[in-house]
Parts: sequence; C-alpha cells; structure tokens
Amino acid sequence: MSFSCMNKILLFLLCAVSSDQATANSTATTLDLTTSWAGISALIVFVVAYILVILEEKIHLRKSKPVMLAAAVIWIIIAIAYNEHGITDVVSASIRHTFLDYAELFFFLLVAMTYVNALLERGVFDALRNWLTSRSFSYVNLFWLTGFLAFFISPIADNLTTALIMCAVILSVGEGQPRFVAVACTNIVIAANAGGAFSPFGDITTLMVWQKGILPFGDFFALFIPSLVNYLVPAYFMQMTLPEGSPVDAKVDASALKYGGISIVFLFLLTIVTAVSFHSFLHIPPVFGMMAGLAYLKMFGFYLQHKSNFWQNTIGNLPSSSSDPYDFDVFSRIAKAEWDTLFFFYGIILSVGGLGLIGYLSIVSQTIYGSFDPTYANAMVGVLSAVVDNIPVMFAVLTMNPDMSSTQWLLVTLTAGVGGSLLSIGSAAGVALMGQARGQYTFFSHLRWTPVIALGYVASICVHLLIN
Repeated sequence: MSFSCMNKILLFLLCAVSSDQATANSTATTLDLTTSWAGISALIVFVVAYILVILEEKIHLRKSKPVMLAAAVIWIIIAIAYNEHGITDVVSASIRHTFLDYAELFFFLLVAMTYVNALLERGVFDALRNWLTSRSFSYVNLFWLTGFLAFFISPIADNLTTALIMCAVILSVGEGQPRFVAVACTNIVIAANAGGAFSPFGDITTLMVWQKGILPFGDFFALFIPSLVNYLVPAYFMQMTLPEGSPVDAKVDASALKYGGISIVFLFLLTIVTAVSFHSFLHIPPVFGMMAGLAYLKMFGFYLQHKSNFWQNTIGNLPSSSSDPYDFDVFSRIAKAEWDTLFFFYGIILSVGGLGLIGYLSIVSQTIYGSFDPTYANAMVGVLSAVVDNIPVMFAVLTMNPDMSSTQWLLVTLTAGVGGSLLSIGSAAGVALMGQARGQYTFFSHLRWTPVIALGYVASICVHLLIN
C-alpha cells in the first residue's frame, strides 16, 4: 500500500477540496486570488517547498519540514487576504474541512503502517527472504520470482516495503553481479508500482480515490490485467540481459519467524475485510474499520504479553534461556510508523487545499481537462507523476474533480500509480532502492530501461481502454 510508504512504504489524500469548500458554507463568498499578491505569494511558497522536497537526498532535510511550514504560511496568506475583504468564515470552514479529511487519512495509514511494522518485528518478511535465498534459483528465476512477489504483495502491504524486502533478497544473492542487481531492482520497482495500482490498499493514490467514494472497492480490480501488462512488457525485455547460471553462497539471515507472526497476517487481512465491510455495507468511513483492526492487534498484543509474563516467570530465569520469544509491544510498533511521511501528507493536503481555495486548481482543471480528451489528459497525469510525486498529483486531480466516467477515473488511478516507474525518482520505491543498492541501482541504470517501461505504460492504457 503506496503504504509505505511506507514509499515510500505503503503509503494519501482523498478530498475534492475546492468543490467541498464551496459547499461547506453555502452562504459564504469565495474570492479569486489567482492574480493577487496573496495568490502569487502562496504559489511561490509551495514551489519553493516542493523544490526542497525534491532535493531531500541532497540537502538531508526531511520532506515533511518544508511542506508543513509551507502549509502554515499559505493559510496565513489566505486568511490575511480574506480579512482584507471582511470575510472571515470561509477560511475557517475550509481549513477545518481539509483537516478533517487529513485526519481520516492519517488514522487509516497509521493502522496500516503499524501492521506492517508488526509483521517486520515478528520476522514474517525475514522468513520469506530466507526461504528465497535458501533455494538454488537461477538468476532468471530470481528475477521473475521477486518481480511477481513484489507485484502480488504490494496490493496488501505498501509498494515501498515490498520493494525493500525484495531488494534485500536480490542483494543477498546478487553479490558480485552488479548488472543483475541493477536490472532486478528496476524490475522490482516496476512490479511493486504496478501491483499497487489495482488495489485500494496498494498505493496512496488508489486509497485516495476509494476513500473519496469515486469508485467502489471492487471496481479497482478491473485494473489487474492492465497492471499486469504494465509489468510484463518491460520485464520481458529486461530478462534477456540477465547473466546465466545461479548465484552461489547466498548469505541467509538466520533470524526465524517469531511466535504470532502468521496470526498477525490473518489479523491484517481481517482488518482489511472490516474496513471494506464498514464502507460497503454499513456506509461508515473505512477508517473506522481500520481502527477496529488496530483493536484486534492490541488484543492479540495483550495475549502475547501474558505469554511473555508466563515465560519470564517459568523459563526466562534459567541461565541457558534465550531472549523472550513472546515480547511484543503494540505501541512500540506505532512509534515506528513513517511519521515523516504522515506529516508530509499533512503539509501537502493543507497546501494543495489552500491553492484550491485560491483558485489555481480550477485553472489547471480547465486547462488540462477542458482542452484535452480525458484519455490524453489522464495519460499526461501519469507522465507528470514520474517527475512530481504522484500523491500531490492525484490530490490535485481529486480536488479539481473533473467530470469523468468510471473508466476514466480508473485510467487516472492506473496512470498515477504506474507512471512513477518511468524514472527511478518517480516513486518512493525507486528512491528507496537507490539508497539500499547504492552504486548498483542508480538513476541512469533505471533510465536505460525507460523506453521499454514507456512501452509497457502505453500498453497498459490500451489494454484498460480495450477491456474496461
């Protein structure tokens, strides 16, 4: 789940701010500030903040810091402009509405991130990695196996976490084969992004569209075949360059699956079912289902703590005893959530919401969706997400709320999710793997495959329009 954010893990946004803000107070008057000092100043603040986000790896400034400050400055500017016209209720109503939408997303992602961290702590992903590295797979087999695992795990976990796990496998077995590592990491990034595109839990952009209520839960799975095509087309060409033979002396982590790991997997699946059921059958926001799922994990943590106390009283005092296998603290898992990512979401949502109230998003909507056919416009959104993070791009589209059919909403969900694969910097998974496989998987090693990735991108759009 663009949870990465997890991501980025697992990893956002969901509201049509400009239209909802207008209805938040039917008697209020909104101002067009796009050409005023306030609008221009707010736009400059946002652009500067986003440039700092892009340069995060260079200047080592966490991405949440500039956008949180930008959000505050933008709303201060808007408030001053409205106060000059004697209007005070619009800004208050708009910012409260935007913040409420962020709060729903915050708790939804917090639960998902907590589960992923719990699975990491219980060694579930380590066990998967150990199983893969202990088999005598060839380089070609590992290429396809890690790719398909990334494709099918990312719809449940976030694409960032999935990519990091699969990359750990590749680095374990690919020592001395930098060409294999580079190609396999590129393959993993494409697979993780494609897999996250057909599930509401696979990426932040799909989560945004689902929570907004634009598409029901089941409709996203219509993107399965287009997403699969998006992965298979470039993978077919990339596997032709793999070295022959099999890796030897793969380094296997000796850590074993801890007690309760499989149970937490089932609790996570039950949490997803609960969230979907709340939304589909009870018409309750899915975030409440996720919070119920957090209660499942807390109750299981209580059970583990009791077993831990019994173990310490009966076995733990023996000289030869190992560490407590039942020790588990839910709140320590919550503390390890991607807080920088969550606060980054806050800054982006509030900043884009402010730009929507100013009137810029209406102009962009009229320019893109008023001048081009929706298919071309949505394809452009995907290309844009390769340069600009797909989260603010999708949030801007949702805020514009163009009048499109469900087929076109599925298309923009697909393109925003997989468009980031065109460049290594286009997705959280790509950025993370450049750090994890430093010197082997780089911007230029990924750029080498951009033409065939683009071919898969076009093919997935054509397949979607053909079958959906």
